[in-house]
Amino acid sequence: MPPGFITTMVLFVLLVALAWRPPRPRRSTPWSTVAMMTYLLNEQPFAALVVLTAAALPFLAGGTAGAPLWWLGLTLTAVPAAGMVALAVRTRTARPVLAAALDAAFGAPSRHRHTRMSWPRLLVPFVSYRPGVRWLRNLRYGAAPGRGQLLDVYLARRRPANAPVLVYLHGGGFAVGDKLLGGRPLLYRLASRGWVCVSANYRLRHVDYADRLGDVERVLAWVREHAAEYGADPSTVVLAGGSAGAHLAMMTALTGGRPSSGSGSAGTSVAAVIGLYGYYGRAGTLGSAAAAPAGWLRPDAPPALLVHGTLDTMVLVEDARAFAAELRRVSTRPVAYAELPGTQHNFDFFSSLRFHAVLDAVEDFLDRALPGRSPAEPA
Repeated sequence: MPPGFITTMVLFVLLVALAWRPPRPRRSTPWSTVAMMTYLLNEQPFAALVVLTAAALPFLAGGTAGAPLWWLGLTLTAVPAAGMVALAVRTRTARPVLAAALDAAFGAPSRHRHTRMSWPRLLVPFVSYRPGVRWLRNLRYGAAPGRGQLLDVYLARRRPANAPVLVYLHGGGFAVGDKLLGGRPLLYRLASRGWVCVSANYRLRHVDYADRLGDVERVLAWVREHAAEYGADPSTVVLAGGSAGAHLAMMTALTGGRPSSGSGSAGTSVAAVIGLYGYYGRAGTLGSAAAAPAGWLRPDAPPALLVHGTLDTMVLVEDARAFAAELRRVSTRPVAYAELPGTQHNFDFFSSLRFHAVLDAVEDFLDRALPGRSPAEPA
């Protein structure tokens, strides 16, 4: 049996084991090697199964069927394959958890979306493109050099009218990341439904938290200034983000453009906020106060949807749960919090069965949080 085949199969077994039950850190951290190694496999076991089959087929097809070494090779292949099937089955647990979270936040149970996901998106997960959506790239919203103050716009090719706006902020621990990473299936999905969607960079290096929060406020100002050009309604803006981007989205939603938020700009109130695998702890200072959302809670905070994975090895689920409980205690608006079983960090980077369920829940949340303002779903 070729040593390369054995090494490959053992590596697959290790990755499947880490994806199924990763070791948990003691506290939230901006980096997790385990998360980087396994989040793709955890979200896309179907694509991984295709890679596994391609790696094993030359040996199994070239060997003598029924020979001891052939059976050993088949066993080495079957173990990780069975693990990938188990990972795929586990993704089905997301939908009922999301439905229960929405019903708990908004009251009486209602009908929930359950759209079908096309199989090509499972096999080509990084392709989020939809033919009916235009992607306008690298529009500048500030004077800072480089890519720190650039944004992209996603909108339907048939120009919408008075469309609500969703602004997405990427993650990366306030140190790395880009508007091309995270949220693209969400942006394309909502744009195809009639939303105007914006994915924005913010400055990462050589600035403090107040500067980054100021960048988000500049993005909102840009949206309101240019709304008419894209058929957008500047009075209905939803902020969303992943990880560190969720922190900035939540802080912007809570501070509402107060002078203490760093820029003193006005008109940064938002209609709702969505946090995916968000970090909500301290991330610097704003004047004399800590830059932590828990210190800025207020009863009139906008409606919120927070989605977190139970196996997140970068931002512990206990931290997200504690913040959601505190936000729910203070806010008089709906707060939907869902813990997705078996889910790692970065689950919105590409199309998957689990994130498809999240997308359905996001649309349900927007319909219920913004009654009468969400675009009608196309037939």
